Parts: sequence; C-alpha cells; structure tokens
Amino acid sequence: MTRRLAVVFRKEILDNFRDRRSLTSAMLFGPLFGPVLFAVMISFALDRVVSSEDALVRVAVIGAEHAPNLVEHLRRSNADIVPMDVDLEQARKMVAAGLEDVVLFIPVTFGEEFAAGRPAVLQLVSDSANSAAEEGVRRIRLMLGAYAGRIGSMRLQARGVSPAVTIPIAIDEVDVSTPAGRSVLLLGMMTYFIIFSMLMGGLYLAIDSTAGERERGSLEPLLTLPVSRAVLIVGKILATATYMITALALTLFVFAVVLTQVPLEDLGMTSNFGPGTALRIFILMLPFALLGAALMTCVASFTRSYKEAQTYLTVVLLVPTLPILFAALNTVRPSTALMLVPSLSQHLVITGLMKAETVPISYLLISFISTLVLGLLLTGLAIRLYQRESLLG
Repeated sequence: MTRRLAVVFRKEILDNFRDRRSLTSAMLFGPLFGPVLFAVMISFALDRVVSSEDALVRVAVIGAEHAPNLVEHLRRSNADIVPMDVDLEQARKMVAAGLEDVVLFIPVTFGEEFAAGRPAVLQLVSDSANSAAEEGVRRIRLMLGAYAGRIGSMRLQARGVSPAVTIPIAIDEVDVSTPAGRSVLLLGMMTYFIIFSMLMGGLYLAIDSTAGERERGSLEPLLTLPVSRAVLIVGKILATATYMITALALTLFVFAVVLTQVPLEDLGMTSNFGPGTALRIFILMLPFALLGAALMTCVASFTRSYKEAQTYLTVVLLVPTLPILFAALNTVRPSTALMLVPSLSQHLVITGLMKAETVPISYLLISFISTLVLGLLLTGLAIRLYQRESLLG
C-alpha cells in the first residue's frame, strides 16, 4: 500500500511540475508577489507618515492681515502660508472641488475680539472625506491649538494667575508596548498572506488532479488500476499538501528578506521575524497544508469541469481568511477555545511570536493537533466522496 501511495504521489507531483504555467502562478503569485506587495504597502505607509511630519503643510489663509502674530506662529510651525483674497463661500467651493486641502478664514473682527480677551473665532474649512488631506488638517489644528494654549497661559500670567490652575489633572501615560508589539499594528495581516499563498500553491494541483482529470477523461482509466480509491485520493491530497508546504517555505523566506528593507525603526518598531520565528511559523502551519489540500479536494469532487472547480475554489480561498479579518477588527485575545479554530489559532499564535511574547506551549499543541485532526477528517470525507459511483457520471 505504501509503495502504491508513493507511486500516486510521485505521479501527481511530476504532472503538476510539468505544467510550467500553473507552477509559475502557484509558486510566484502567492509566495513572491504577496510578501513583496505587503512590504511595499507598509514601506509606502511608513514613508508617508515620516515625511509628512517634516514636510511643510500648505494652508490657504483668508484675512491674514487681521492676525499677523498667528500667521507668523503658523510659519514657524512649518506651515506654508498661501494668502487668498476670496470670500468664505468661494473657499468652501474650492475645498469641495479639491483645489485646496484646507483654508483658514480669519474674520475682520478677529483683532477686536482678541484684544478684548474674548474668544476670537476662526473658521477652518476642510473636507473630512478627503483622506489625502487628513494629515495636513490634523497638523494645522495642532498648530492652532498650541497658539491658543500659549496665549491663554500668557493672559493668566498677566493677571497674576498661574496657568497650572487650568490643569486640574496631569496625565502621565505609561506605554507598556514593545517595539516588536507595536510593529504588529502594521504586520498583523501577514498571516493572511501566508495562508493565501499556501492555498494558491496547491490550488492548481487540487483542481487538475480531480476535476481536470475528469474533464480530460483520464480519471476513469486511473480508477481501473489495481489501486484502491482511498490510496489514490490520499496520494493526490499529499501531493497538493506538498506544494502548499513548498509555497509556505518560499513565502516565509521572502518575508524574512523583504522585512529587512521595511523602515520600521523610523516609528520605533522592530520586526521579530528572524530564522527562529520563521521556523516556528513553518512548523505551526504544516497541519494547515493537509487541511487546505483536503478541503479543496472535497470541493473539487462536486465539480464537473476545470473551470467550474476553479470558480468554486476561488471562493474557498476566502473562507480561511475570514477569522483573521474578524480577529483584526475586534482585537481578539488568544484563549484555549480559540486555539480550536483553524486559521484563527494560527493567526493568534503568529501574532504572539511577532510580538516576541511567550506563547504557551499548550496553545501551540492545541492549534497544531486540532488543525491536523480536522485535516484528517476532511481527508476521510474526500475518500468517501470518491467512493461514489456517481463520481464519473
């Protein structure tokens, strides 16, 4: 039985290897393109945050002559002042049209109210739906807030009152996060790319070895050979799992390389993704290869053509990623019960490893064993599905 299983396994491995187009898509699209795209997106986001803090922020000012000291404060705070001679209604239209990101309107009465010690009203015109201008608007608000706070303190001192009386509570924030922990805010979706690349690695073989052979008419002769259907389908699943494991290894290797080029240190973060972490993730994800291969094989058994199987399995690729999305939106904490959920348990453990936290060995074992057991159950289901007489009908 072992020899026959090895023959089927070798046959499926070689058949898929000869299909260079599918092999290239499986081994490059997920394992290479995914991590590189992820790193480029993270680097772009980091560069945008870091550069925006140092760059001049453009602000159009209407009525700059009514508040020269305020305008000078904005200039010293790294604001690029652009005087404008339009009314407030025109300013609103310009911001709505995207011609200006933010406009500061200083009314004629500003100086009079300011001198009288009354709240001097300013109008800051912006578009909250314009995400590109969000950072600039935030910085302008901070500049105006700093100016207001300084003037308020000076007025209190002029009246012999300590500015400290306006601060009844002083908050000393204590951040217990670590540089590695903060990096997970950006790297938390890495598990998604790992699982997606694994499924992509075995997708084409899972389709071709089932629906593909049925469509070509080669499955019926294959079933007449002196090999039980159980051995035949297990060999196909193991071959699919092997390609998924290969994709996993490539993905982790590419991640280890590209993350060294991501400037996390610029924001006080570090990536805890060394060889040791990569090896732990590799071992943790091994049972998921069997689960994914068996799941795709089960789904493909209900299809009649390569195209139909491709349609169904493309949807199946999204299923394991849904728990990860749920965890990202709700900040799920690891627990023993959650270690029984495939993909979610791997995500929580990988996140803990990335944070350089001590992950309980029980979590690792429960995640590994539960995923393996589910993979074996799906393998058994695939065997039963391929025992049907209607399989070739």
